[in-house]
Amino acid sequence: MDRQKIREVIVVEGKHDTQKLKMYFDCETIETNGTHLGKEVLDRIRQARDTAGVIVFTDPDSPGNRIRSAVNAAVPGCRNAFIDKDAAKTEKKVGIEHAGKEDLQEALAHLVTWQETARGSLTAADMSELGLLGRPDSEEKRRKLGIVLHIGYGNAKTMRQRLNRIEITKEELKRILEE
Repeated sequence: MDRQKIREVIVVEGKHDTQKLKMYFDCETIETNGTHLGKEVLDRIRQARDTAGVIVFTDPDSPGNRIRSAVNAAVPGCRNAFIDKDAAKTEKKVGIEHAGKEDLQEALAHLVTWQETARGSLTAADMSELGLLGRPDSEEKRRKLGIVLHIGYGNAKTMRQRLNRIEITKEELKRILEE
């Protein structure tokens, strides 16, 4: 089987994620082995960023989001891959290791680079006005928006932070939501 080559080093949570990615891709990984990121792991990620580049590809759950945030804060300039929770789950578990080849390829084809500081200008009031906060369908709108923009699902605060980090404007967001 011909595996697609990924030049960057992919940061994942554990060995099962590495095994799954290596089934389909010729890639190197760094495993965080949980939410506590030690100095040694962060140093390896920094070195990888400076030599080959880094893709942060964590599970679409709360621990995965905490790891992603910690890596991006400690090692600016990483690219991020997101996968929808529905594409990476079994009846009882959620994670990269449970995703199929096509979903993994899709996630790795749409990488997002955070700005070091959130320079966008979306406010909580904007999120409310656009229906992304405080309405019965807000959660579903954020989920769909995360898929369209390839930034993953987040609660209203997380989604606003991500939108501001990719510097999307209120007008662009309004247009996307109308489509």
